[in-house]
Amino acid sequence: MWTPTRLAVAGCYGLTGVLNALWGATLPATDARLDLGPARLGVALLVLGLGALVAMPLAGVLAERFTGRGLLLVVAPLFAASLAGPALAGSFGTLVAATLIFGVLLGMVNVALTVQAVDLERAEQRPAMSTLHGVWTLGALGGGVVTAAALRAGADVRLIMIIGAAAAGLTAAGLVRRLPVPVSPAASTADGPPAPGGRAGLPLVLMLSLIGAAAFLTEGAATDWAGVYTRQVLGVDPATASLTYTMFFAAMTAIRLLGDAIRSRVRAPRVVLLAGLTATTGYATVLLAPAIGGAALPVALSGWVLVGAGMALIWPVVSSTLGAAFPGRAKDLSLVTTISYGGGLIGPAVIGGVASRASLPVAMAIPAVLVAVITVIAPRVLAALPVAVSVPIDAPLSGQPAHG
Repeated sequence: MWTPTRLAVAGCYGLTGVLNALWGATLPATDARLDLGPARLGVALLVLGLGALVAMPLAGVLAERFTGRGLLLVVAPLFAASLAGPALAGSFGTLVAATLIFGVLLGMVNVALTVQAVDLERAEQRPAMSTLHGVWTLGALGGGVVTAAALRAGADVRLIMIIGAAAAGLTAAGLVRRLPVPVSPAASTADGPPAPGGRAGLPLVLMLSLIGAAAFLTEGAATDWAGVYTRQVLGVDPATASLTYTMFFAAMTAIRLLGDAIRSRVRAPRVVLLAGLTATTGYATVLLAPAIGGAALPVALSGWVLVGAGMALIWPVVSSTLGAAFPGRAKDLSLVTTISYGGGLIGPAVIGGVASRASLPVAMAIPAVLVAVITVIAPRVLAALPVAVSVPIDAPLSGQPAHG
């Protein structure tokens, strides 16, 4: 059942996906408008990521003091408005400055949304994180399609970005105001598992951070390099290679939209175990596909589908269980988010560096090994968290295992 609160949070996730699409899908047009070239465009993208990483710990402090809703009230409209900066930038220097602001607000919105999703799961006592991430993906895909259609119709890229940002910002502001004011973090711990002290909880928080970083690196390797791998290693044309990206994201979106139903019935450690085994099988299939011969392409595509399906649930489960295990600890959540997103930021660059010195198949073995490590370690880490999060979220928080 979709409550009004769940619909509002999902709407915020979807609109954030749209805004990300308005940025990403217009990059080629912005590149052409400012005559940037690969090097300067790469600098702008790096500044975006660094701005987000720097802002996330600050967002955790603010969310812990003012709640995720309070932070979203401020940063969601500002995030949308900040897209006007890159849209109106008239030089490389102004684009970098505008992109830094956009990245800072992107990082703060990501943390605020994650905190709000954790609050939603705690209030409703049922999973939501996977579906919310699926809605984000739908927003990104939909925004990308509309943006591409508008550009193909001859619309000015600056006008597309400004109109889209204004519409998304106004809608997001209205949705956030519909969210209920949560109880204070201190009060929320009274009827749930006690939040461990900083030193006692730090090892688990750091382990979850490393798992998240490995997951984001593995996911980023697929999204950024799967098509290139298919084209270079299997020797197919670019149009056929692009199917890899589409099939990967389609599988990820489908599983994320089904993920909360799975989490309602299966314990978090087992969900991650099954997800990791699926993704590991997928990467093994991809790496072995070139040896198959004539059937290499369909085998490789099926492998990327398995990778997308497996990676779909790892980050939603990690962020959800952390929020349930450490209620009211937005700073811990922001730390895990920062380190995890850092893995996604450096991952594609690591793959490229290894590929340039060895080969692309050797480089793609890195995410394959990482997802195998996640499969072994993550279930044990999740099982070490308080009892309440080792059972499905909709089970009673009484310390007793769920039945069925």
